Amino acid sequence: MPRATNNPAARARRKRVLKMAKGYWGRRKNVFSIAKNAVEKGLVYAYRDRKVKKRTFRALWIQRINAASRQHGMSYSQFMGKLHANNVTLNRKVLADLALNNPEAFAAVVESVK
Repeated sequence: MPRATNNPAARARRKRVLKMAKGYWGRRKNVFSIAKNAVEKGLVYAYRDRKVKKRTFRALWIQRINAASRQHGMSYSQFMGKLHANNVTLNRKVLADLALNNPEAFAAVVESVK
């Protein structure tokens, strides 16, 4: 009895990996064994960095709020402490957007907690 290899499925699997490796440099884009490793590593980075993206955006928001609150004579920690003490429920994303795009509204928030 001849050996069955299920060639259509194997070819489809290789084709799918090589399609994901499109745009890679050198043999990473057209040699299956090398492309497979590159794609797997890329997928690991993609999964990890979907989590890291949230951290980096939060850090950016904190920097923007800190810079804007220091213009009004208050550090970031003092500002956030007073926000929580006065039960102002604006999150960091909204505060950073106000600080960047609507400075007079941010100034009003700072004056309301001072």
